[in-house]
Amino acid sequence: MYNKLQYISQGNTVEEQLYNIHQALDNGCDWIQMRFKNQNALEVFALAEAVKFLCEEYLAVFVINDNVHLAQQLNADGVHLGLSDMNVAEARVLLGKTKIIGGTANTFDDVLQKTAENCDYIGLGPFQFTTTKQNLSPILGLEGYRTIIEKMKMKKIQIPIYAIGGITLENVKSLMETGIYGIAVSGLITQSEKPSQLITQLNDNLYVTI
Repeated sequence: MYNKLQYISQGNTVEEQLYNIHQALDNGCDWIQMRFKNQNALEVFALAEAVKFLCEEYLAVFVINDNVHLAQQLNADGVHLGLSDMNVAEARVLLGKTKIIGGTANTFDDVLQKTAENCDYIGLGPFQFTTTKQNLSPILGLEGYRTIIEKMKMKKIQIPIYAIGGITLENVKSLMETGIYGIAVSGLITQSEKPSQLITQLNDNLYVTI
């Protein structure tokens, strides 16, 4: 099954992105979602090509945010689609049945839609305020996750849910208790002074049987 910890890349330049991704991989993160918004297409391609090579070296999963055609071109492991991106069915036609296609959700209706589209996992959030993403959707908090997970159980929907948005180490245990599958983090790992220790602690909390 999928790794429970995703690192969503950060950095304003190719060099910053590569440094941060390399740090995450080097310190034990096995799933990279490359997010490099509003950049020159040649730079995005150059970064994606380098990240694919790195992820192959570290035996890590490599997913590209939003850009289905780039994921197809580079034979990435998959793609993550936002609420306003290409729908999952179209992406599946381009990428084939074996690639991972994740989708963003903010409400239970979003979860229903992504499930109907046969998404492989859902990034549900934001958990709390974060400066990483612009145009933030309404914040869910723990209660929001509990409510949506309960509705999923009632409808017998089984799809991995990743919490996302402003998550700290202290939040992980209580988030996992809501019934989510894992977490996707960005600034938490990028800004850590002790990334190896942090990633170990995150995984310890993520893989505890509740």
